[in-house]
Amino acid sequence: MLHQPISRRTALKGAGAALALPWLEAMLPTSARAADRLARPPVRSAFLFMPNGVWPNHWNPTGRGEGESYELTPMLRPIADVKQEILLLENLWHEKTVPGNGHWAKVPAWLSGGSVVRTSGRDMDSGGTSVDQVMARALGNQTPLPSFELGVDAARTGVDNIGGGYTRIYGSHIAWRDPHTPVPKEIIPQLAFDRLFRGGASAPVLSGFNPNQPAVAKSLQRDDASVLDLVLSDAKSLQRKVGSNDRVKLDEYLESVRSVERRLESAMQPHKRWINEGRFDLARPAPGIPRDHKQHLRLMLDILVLAFWTDSTRIATFMLGNAQTGRNFSFIEGVKGNFHQLSHHREDSKIRDQYEAIGTWHVEQFAYLVDRMRKLDEGGTSLLDNSMLLFGSSLKDGNRHDVHDLPLLLAGGGRGTIRSNRRLTAKKDTPFCNLYLAMLQRMGVKADSFGDSTAPLEGLS
Repeated sequence: MLHQPISRRTALKGAGAALALPWLEAMLPTSARAADRLARPPVRSAFLFMPNGVWPNHWNPTGRGEGESYELTPMLRPIADVKQEILLLENLWHEKTVPGNGHWAKVPAWLSGGSVVRTSGRDMDSGGTSVDQVMARALGNQTPLPSFELGVDAARTGVDNIGGGYTRIYGSHIAWRDPHTPVPKEIIPQLAFDRLFRGGASAPVLSGFNPNQPAVAKSLQRDDASVLDLVLSDAKSLQRKVGSNDRVKLDEYLESVRSVERRLESAMQPHKRWINEGRFDLARPAPGIPRDHKQHLRLMLDILVLAFWTDSTRIATFMLGNAQTGRNFSFIEGVKGNFHQLSHHREDSKIRDQYEAIGTWHVEQFAYLVDRMRKLDEGGTSLLDNSMLLFGSSLKDGNRHDVHDLPLLLAGGGRGTIRSNRRLTAKKDTPFCNLYLAMLQRMGVKADSFGDSTAPLEGLS
């Protein structure tokens, strides 16, 4: 049955609210719909970062080099029900992260493999553009959001003088648009949800703002809320307090924000999209951040799934915690303290067991995401089949800050190009960037190299 096309400006309206619709096939003229719909699902990539590493003795399966099969170790037991969807990667590392601080010089390089410059913040250099942003640069014009950055911890500022004089901004971002520009992440569920469906794609990330402040809350609840106006108001106040050089920098920053907005608005124009026939119901989250950390994290994971399911974006990053996160994990049975503090266990078994429990809890959350995505049908395949989900850390051993043989799990089929349910043991100290090069090529990005790669990682298929 044919229906009349609906306007691109159509919105769902209620009492005191207006909800903008995502791009729908019905917004195209009838004759154009078939031509503007993708014939098969696109490939998606998501990168999930866990800080502080793992306890190697309970991560690495025994029998390395004796075949692809392996028995689940204590830290990997949460993936038991989804093991068939996961590829355990071994012997990958970033050589350029060996020198420098144990955290600040590792985190921003996790997705680039670059050499991070020690700085208090004036001349940041992460060593390279992150792989997600290379993908976004090549493919981001095909979806409303070029990429989607999520997290649970607000970005930190200041300098860690004890840790070698590095800016803490390094530890707050894994997505870098270029070596000098981190991409802000959204930590508030409602705002992350709204970036997909409400108010257009131009709304900037609000990380760093307190959603409980009356001015912020009022702005967020208005249908025509202008978050940029809120930012500009603060900027004008700041301009009166800084010198001429800083005013120039501030103007340049605001112009860069406008440039990103224009890019996002351009991306809202109709492109060939994948339209899923099924449903993935997720209500708009309440304002603020849930007090329960598990609820917060899983809500953000659900929003990530929704972003892929609706083809709002095909590229995402999720920081499950900042470097040296001070989050208290005492809600886990037997744990009394924060992740970073407990990571320096000095082989004290009582402390080490708590550190292991936190890492295992994060693996459980990854398993939750994998399970959610494998249950969503996409015309005979699943959302997971058509995705690549990388989970891991920038450290192998949080106690010793070891960067060899990083703990990494790759879930999904990459649309039939990745064979899971096994371990892939690469040669010792194989460049991690070899994996990124292979992922870029599977996303359809033309690339012969990335970072310090020597070749696409072998053995994935």
